[in-house]
Amino acid sequence: MMHTERMKESMNTLVTYFSVGGTTKRIAEEFAAQIGADVFEIVPTEPYTKADINYMNPLSRCNKEQIGKKDVPVNGTVADFDQYDTVYIGFPIWYAQAPRVVYTFCKEYNWNGKKVCAFATSGGSGIGKTAEKLAPYVEGAASVDAKLVHNVDEIKKKGKQI
Repeated sequence: MMHTERMKESMNTLVTYFSVGGTTKRIAEEFAAQIGADVFEIVPTEPYTKADINYMNPLSRCNKEQIGKKDVPVNGTVADFDQYDTVYIGFPIWYAQAPRVVYTFCKEYNWNGKKVCAFATSGGSGIGKTAEKLAPYVEGAASVDAKLVHNVDEIKKKGKQI
């Protein structure tokens, strides 16, 4: 691909991510830098504490949010979201799906015609039905894919991004 074509493509690409432990942040920012995409960090209005993300505690915040399918308010918005044709959404996998803050983020935007590529990091869980669970929150998207990754190289498939 010619340099000018790459620049044109990357100007229409956004990499968004939610990260608690730093793994998803590192992968998302490295990937965005490699493809020249814009970046937006999904930050909950009320930050998570270590106790909040202790999934072993049935009363922890993350468990209550996931099981209760609660909205989790997000700080800030993506400026000029309509300009993006492709949006990558990165997050740690919680209960074989995206954390609730990601769903809340997605509900705020018009996804018509956009290619949505979710990538999830995990310490042990699989990707589950992440794409299917995310699809109603990105209604109108041209396509929705999801992939479990451990590093930047896994976001790419045989030289193509997911």
